[in-house]
Amino acid sequence: MLQSLGSLLCAASLGTNRPAQAQGVAPDAANQATFSTGVKVVDVLVSVRNKKNEIVKDLTKDDFVLWEDKRPQAIRYFSKESDLPLTVGLMIDTSMSQQKVLESERSASFQFIDQVLRETKDKVFVMQFDLAVMLRQPLTSSRRQLQDTLPFVDTPTRNDLRMQTGGGTLLYDAVVQASNTVLKTQGNRKAMVVLSDGVDFGSTATLNDAVEAAQRADTLIYSILFSDESYPSFGGPNGRAVLQKLSKDTGASFFEVTKKQGIGLIYGAIEEELRSQYNLGFVSDRPNEISEFRSIKVATKQKGLNVQARERYWAKA
Repeated sequence: MLQSLGSLLCAASLGTNRPAQAQGVAPDAANQATFSTGVKVVDVLVSVRNKKNEIVKDLTKDDFVLWEDKRPQAIRYFSKESDLPLTVGLMIDTSMSQQKVLESERSASFQFIDQVLRETKDKVFVMQFDLAVMLRQPLTSSRRQLQDTLPFVDTPTRNDLRMQTGGGTLLYDAVVQASNTVLKTQGNRKAMVVLSDGVDFGSTATLNDAVEAAQRADTLIYSILFSDESYPSFGGPNGRAVLQKLSKDTGASFFEVTKKQGIGLIYGAIEEELRSQYNLGFVSDRPNEISEFRSIKVATKQKGLNVQARERYWAKA
């Protein structure tokens, strides 16, 4: 079902600013004269589905329209991405609320790595979060290292709980740390896969901080809601809404583990979606005089199609 971790990269570079010629961009021949060294191309990765929620794979550049801050932009660069290198982070909630589902999370993550990692192209890191944020496995292309790491991804010990002084589920802090210390400096396509019930307790960062950190790092967040319904609720935030926002605001998809849709099937759905995305590149008609977030809207000329893409990007001066 899952064939290539490089497949996942298709979505992970929404909003990347890069010099057109320096990065090897191949604009349309008619527009080549407008490109020069230093011109910043913004990449927007797009998924399209029809009314039956089926992925649409046969669109061309002329089927899309794109706006930045409500101003129409010319799409100069278009491709269907499926096989470029990927940097991906497995973000695993190891708080006590996940104790009963953690083994399933580890097993699915093990299968994910085993089936999709291309050791010559892709890189993966593993980060867990509970009372603290821990980078269990730094970026590696070694399947063996990753598989050796996963058994040690576990909930806090009794001693950890006795010594607890802060919050118990640092989801937002984990996303910020992964974005700023791991992904921000990477040049490949980038994505996080977050397995959590979405409830944050104790983070210094806010939900908006987490979203903005991922956006600045040009990283998609694929969220998987995996919760133990028997675990008592302590009046925390709506975990489903949190995970939906993390995914929607970074241009990715949200999934929920149910009896009908296991975590293995969800990994397959993520892989399929990312293998079927379109990469639209444009050069803003307004120079980046200051660093700021700018809105993006992508639509199709054909009616009845649902377009999924990031709604803003970080324009760096």
